[in-house]
Amino acid sequence: MRGMMGGQAGLLFAGMASFILMGAGQSLYGPALPVFGREMGLSLADASLVISAHWVGCFIGVAVMFVAGHLATPRRVLALMAAGAALIAAGWGWPVTLIGATVFGTGYGGSTVLFNPRFLAAFGDRGPSMLSLLNATFGIGAIAAPLVFVALGSQPGLGYGLIAGLCLLVLLGAQDAGRVAVKVETVERLRPDALILTFGLFGVGMEACLIGLGPAALVRAGETEATSAALLSAFFVAFLGARVVLTFAAHLIAPFRLYLIAVGGIGACMILAAVSVPDWFFVPAGAFAGMIFPGYFVEALARMGHGPRVAPVVVGAGLIGGIGAPLVLARLVEALGTRGFFWCLGALGLVLLALGLLVMRRR
Repeated sequence: MRGMMGGQAGLLFAGMASFILMGAGQSLYGPALPVFGREMGLSLADASLVISAHWVGCFIGVAVMFVAGHLATPRRVLALMAAGAALIAAGWGWPVTLIGATVFGTGYGGSTVLFNPRFLAAFGDRGPSMLSLLNATFGIGAIAAPLVFVALGSQPGLGYGLIAGLCLLVLLGAQDAGRVAVKVETVERLRPDALILTFGLFGVGMEACLIGLGPAALVRAGETEATSAALLSAFFVAFLGARVVLTFAAHLIAPFRLYLIAVGGIGACMILAAVSVPDWFFVPAGAFAGMIFPGYFVEALARMGHGPRVAPVVVGAGLIGGIGAPLVLARLVEALGTRGFFWCLGALGLVLLALGLLVMRRR
């Protein structure tokens, strides 16, 4: 942190610690899904409601930030994540688990809107690279959590209890007063761009499906639950690697091109997974998934401006995809056989790539 001002260093610590825990919490839904289904007598489609509950909470968090973002602090969003993880860990039945996922998601969504625009603004010319670094730390928690989950005996209660405790520890060290103010023109008007928001909706939806439904899809294709959890960790190693590379190279690639590389790469990996051994192509899909949000977020802000309500709208559009895509895909998969998950995501990725190239050509 040498060379950083105190406010920048405080922002870096709070943001990175929060994103590590966000990655850990979200990545646990995937390996926990078969356990929830088995212990509570739920089908995959019904158990997948916990993923949609998480994204509904994210949407709530973004909506609150849209209305009253000036009241948000790192400690408050961490407190929400701690409360949500504790409710999931309590094991008080499926309704309480869904409530816990919603509360955790609310803190998750608030953190996304709180930190992403501040990193982009606080570090000047290094903003896009620091934004990629922030989102890369998400992968650290996401890599570790599935492995820890298996080591703890594949018990969701223990996994989410650990996350709740770590949220509280980070909360104690977070500095609300030390944050860097984002320098934006508060009078700048919101300029919605339906096209880029639609691309964001489908892109984030693909990422949510890979993370939340991917392990269950691997189990349906013949893998064990322990192996699918390990593959999810490897997926996030690739995810983290891509975001670390973007930390140094984001300024060299136009953000919309980066987005198209991401969705096209996922589409290709999923088609190959459908016709070959899924394990070989699920993991590299993580590298492409890691590029979606940085490309989408920077492109959307470039098109829509930097007013205080732009980031909540941009993130909110993605969250609609995060809510709806797993819910729809989980039901389609049950009727499309053991490889249906891979066929559906593969087709969506290639369609988005084709439409994006058409848009670029017309512009």
